[in-house]
Amino acid sequence: MTKSFSKISVIGLGYVGLPLSLQFARSGVKVLGIDLDPQKVDSINSGKTYLKHFSSESIAEQVNAGRLEATVDPSRLSEVDAILICVPTPLDNHREPDLSFVIDTARTIAPHLTKDVLVTLESTTYPGTTEEELRLVLEEGSGMKAGIDFYLAYSPEREDPGREDAN
Repeated sequence: MTKSFSKISVIGLGYVGLPLSLQFARSGVKVLGIDLDPQKVDSINSGKTYLKHFSSESIAEQVNAGRLEATVDPSRLSEVDAILICVPTPLDNHREPDLSFVIDTARTIAPHLTKDVLVTLESTTYPGTTEEELRLVLEEGSGMKAGIDFYLAYSPEREDPGREDAN
């Protein structure tokens, strides 16, 4: 199967999601960023940054070119070919990833999944999360089956924003 990705969605526009969105937009792919924080959404749509490593100009360039847009509305996921989940997985008291953001996101997006969409979990977590947690919530909430009706992948981010000794 050859699939074209003309429009993708990045869910979670923080230190992982925003740079990923910008890179896809620079490559010519239309990006619909989704975040719960309306201030982040308004900043992006106004061509302004909220992360120190990215200039407002780099965001404005992609917004003005029509390749980057942000929203708080998950129903717009029906417009995209791929969904990249970039939500936080902070460590809990036992130093295990807190999956609540991932599970909440899956519950939110499941009703809006379309046939043949690719869903990728970019959030850092332990092996098995995609198959044992994410897949079940997406299938239950969408009524579709992974590998048949939609596709599921895992590509974890390895950046740790809390480490000051990282390069």
